Amino acid sequence: MELVQMLTNNLGVSEDQAKGGAGMLFNIAKEKLGSGEFQQIADAVPGIGNLMSAAPTTGDGGEGGAGVMGMLGGLASSLGGSAGGLGSLAVLAGGFSKLGLDTEMIGKFIPQVLQYVQSQGGDGVRSLLEKVISPSA
Repeated sequence: MELVQMLTNNLGVSEDQAKGGAGMLFNIAKEKLGSGEFQQIADAVPGIGNLMSAAPTTGDGGEGGAGVMGMLGGLASSLGGSAGGLGSLAVLAGGFSKLGLDTEMIGKFIPQVLQYVQSQGGDGVRSLLEKVISPSA
């Protein structure tokens, strides 16, 4: 799968980490987008179902407490986002942690996944994904 290869090559993560991290981003997109909009992303990404099922499951909140939220606030501002996107970031941070990745990797995964989606489906599909997985979303 091209996306997994790209993530492992560019970010130095394992194949499982690449699948799980990308899968988490797509799961958030599915949750936040209407089914028609998400279908456009799914059509552009071969094997998206496999990626989504490789994503670790995360509980709602509680796991990292205030320390994680503080790190996420810093991450959101470093990515040009606002605190409004922290809900998704909290989920991502929990999942990335389960993959053995730190929160800084979230900021590295997002542009790689967006670039891949754009190369597969064009600017419109990238915009759909970007509006729901960017920290400012």
